[in-house]
Amino acid sequence: MSKKHRWHEDLLALINGTALVALGVLMYQSAHLLTGGTTGIGFLLHYLGGWNMGLLLTLVNLPFYVLAWYKLGPAMTLRTIAAVALLGVWINVFPRWITLGPVQPLFAAILGGLLMGVGMLILFRHRTSLGGINVLVIYLQERYGWRAGQIQMAIDCCIVLLALAEVPWTSVMLSVAGAVMLNLTLALNHRPGRYLGVS
Repeated sequence: MSKKHRWHEDLLALINGTALVALGVLMYQSAHLLTGGTTGIGFLLHYLGGWNMGLLLTLVNLPFYVLAWYKLGPAMTLRTIAAVALLGVWINVFPRWITLGPVQPLFAAILGGLLMGVGMLILFRHRTSLGGINVLVIYLQERYGWRAGQIQMAIDCCIVLLALAEVPWTSVMLSVAGAVMLNLTLALNHRPGRYLGVS
């Protein structure tokens, strides 16, 4: 029988999950790649206008908080807001603590996708998301039993392909590979009924 996560377990999951996602994002930035979801939208706006990535993630996610509030509940919405805010902080702070030199793009796509996938997996298992598409994916899984990783993969690949107008096709193809790695991690490790811990 499943047991509820304690508050300190949720807090550690929030810190660890967002930190792993932030490392993946930094690898993608170093290789000039992008990902799907609202993070992918943030990447596009960042590449187009040079705006602060952390701030963009917060702004792009604002409309999705309404869906989260009504469909997933206030508790998850508040955790999601905290996760997006902390991710934005990590993305701005990590470059002060670690400097990434040139990263081979394929390596960045695969390992960065894996890092983001594991980070999101940690958050999902504690009923927390990174907003946007994550909110929709978790809702569809809980409401209809659809596999989170498969839904996310399809949406992410579509978003990445939309970047062809602004990003070289080689970077887009590598970004698709990264999206597949990210969502394969979710599809293999986050199935309905397999992990029953709740908070």
